[in-house]
Amino acid sequence: MAVRNRPSAVPDEPQADAPETDAPQTDASQTHQLAMAAPPAPTSDTPLWRQLAAVRWGDGTAAQVVGVMVLLIAIGLGAFQLYTAAYLTLDSYLQRVVHLLFVLVLVFLLRPAGKGRWARTLPLAVVDLALVAVSMAASLYPVVYYDEIVTRIGLPTQSDVTMGIVMILLVLEACRRVIGLFMSVLVASFVAYAWLGPLLPGALSHRGYTYQRISYHSYLFQEGIYGLPLGIAATLVFMFIFFGALLLKTGGGAFFIDLAYSLTGKYRGGPAKGAVVGSAFMGSISGSAIANTVTTGAFTIPMMKKVGYKPHQAGGVEAASSTGGQMLPPIMGAGAFIMAEFMGVPYTDIVKVAIIPALMYFAVVFLFVDIVARKQGLLGLPAADLPRLRSTMAAGFHFLIPLVLLVYLLFQYVTPLRAGLYAIGALLVVAMLRKASRLRLRDVGEVFTLAARNTLTVSVATAAAGIIVGVVGLTGAGLRFSSGMLSVASGQLLLTLLMIAIASLVLGLGLPVTASYVVLIVLAGPALLDLGLPLIVAHMVVYWYSQDSNVTPPVALAAFSAAGIAGSSPMRTSVSAWKFAKGLYLIPLLMAYSPLLLNGTLEEIVLAVITGSLGLFAFAVALEGYWLTRTTLAERLAVVAATVLLLTPSYLLDAGGAVALAAVVFVQVRRARRNR
Repeated sequence: MAVRNRPSAVPDEPQADAPETDAPQTDASQTHQLAMAAPPAPTSDTPLWRQLAAVRWGDGTAAQVVGVMVLLIAIGLGAFQLYTAAYLTLDSYLQRVVHLLFVLVLVFLLRPAGKGRWARTLPLAVVDLALVAVSMAASLYPVVYYDEIVTRIGLPTQSDVTMGIVMILLVLEACRRVIGLFMSVLVASFVAYAWLGPLLPGALSHRGYTYQRISYHSYLFQEGIYGLPLGIAATLVFMFIFFGALLLKTGGGAFFIDLAYSLTGKYRGGPAKGAVVGSAFMGSISGSAIANTVTTGAFTIPMMKKVGYKPHQAGGVEAASSTGGQMLPPIMGAGAFIMAEFMGVPYTDIVKVAIIPALMYFAVVFLFVDIVARKQGLLGLPAADLPRLRSTMAAGFHFLIPLVLLVYLLFQYVTPLRAGLYAIGALLVVAMLRKASRLRLRDVGEVFTLAARNTLTVSVATAAAGIIVGVVGLTGAGLRFSSGMLSVASGQLLLTLLMIAIASLVLGLGLPVTASYVVLIVLAGPALLDLGLPLIVAHMVVYWYSQDSNVTPPVALAAFSAAGIAGSSPMRTSVSAWKFAKGLYLIPLLMAYSPLLLNGTLEEIVLAVITGSLGLFAFAVALEGYWLTRTTLAERLAVVAATVLLLTPSYLLDAGGAVALAAVVFVQVRRARRNR
């Protein structure tokens, strides 16, 4: 049984069973994104660090040397992060500088400059090694001359400016390699905006800043590259990435998947329901949609296909479920930690208000899965093919201990960094107490390597986003953007939310979710506050919308990763994921118009959850045209009307929507009984 196998640090790249006959070939851009999103396929006797080196350096001696370098750098990065988390004695600016130093060196060692064999030629190898050296010089400069820089703050030397320009260019190139050209161009556009301000027309015009000021502000201030976004990635996010890597390597990931299958596998469409539950378990710990997709999807997608789900449906279910993991406590996506710092509140306060919307999201995905199973007559897995709950718990109950400890510490208002450190220690102890989960020395090296690899994207993205945040603060672009948005939307909240959703979709074409959230909140957040939304609601709405790049075509990185496992068309898979993840677009509306985030009385919150859940249920039935049986035209129109009424903030309209939905449910139940 596949789900019972303990995965290695990275899941094996599955072979597609039977690709859809009408699936188009993956185009070049999709292939590039898949290459960035999915890990290389490991072999059982090849260590992870050598696999990563082989992507850029081939299989020769150079790859072996680089592989050892990658291992040493990964251990150095992990040891540095764990030490600074434990003792917190290093200045926050210097801590971010050293973190990005490790990241840039790994990026230029592992990520090729382009595609094809030419990317492995000697001239480009020399360029990559030169970029490694330049990255070290530009990163060590503020460390070596830190005292001098502090004493002459506000009076940069030519060396300060030159090193700042070099670092900006390095971040842009790292962005291009790790994320894509879109984000590099976007960051460069903001830098150009700061420089060319007086030449711009109308509302875009501003006083303008010299390239020296822009370079200095982006490099030697905590409002640029080394700003708050990178600070969160270099502390909290890395800590939980390391926790997830350790959990995966010790077999905790397989335990949670087994647990999900033992609970749901026998029911209608069981493997898909197991994927939803398993991805919720793993996503609430890993905090990364793409990592969750390729990790759990290696097990769940083949099982979904086995019981009859179409390949693109199986991939869509996994991508939508994995995306939900970034909204589900205790460990949400990197943006949630940044949100807490932006708002100046404990991370636990974010966790508390995030629970109800996240559970509603997974309930919607679960409902879609059930409807598709009914519609296609899909059954569950035979009991003989499923892990038994008792044996699963007996084999892996110890993995629950660090998770329970983590939740307890967070709700005791222990800082997330300290709580994550304690959880890592607890996980290491309980894993070493049992033979099946005990780590060998090589396994420890793979944990450090996996954590280092998984931090590259988020660290580069937050460093680049820091440049944008610095420019926005320097030029006042956020206020201009917000006032323009309010003007276009005529002060209407619904239109403003729609514009933010569209802006998020556009940004999602090239930005990962964390960078998308940071950019959107500094640009559009003030507009939501001006319309009267509470601070937590404004941030949470933007955070939810920023997740859409994982599942929304034409760029849906989690869905593309799932398509590679399912052997399906990336575009059909992303459309399927977009359908299953509809809560991603509707639940923010509920946040804005109802006290879903615990910002009301108990009665108001309960009513908001009930009516919102009914509205999401009606929407799923309306979209699929099916519940217990196929809906008639009248029934479908009725549930469409019920959706609108239930999602509209009015007690009277809620009652009307509930009546319309109840009528459809009554008719469906009677027809289903008659058919049986």
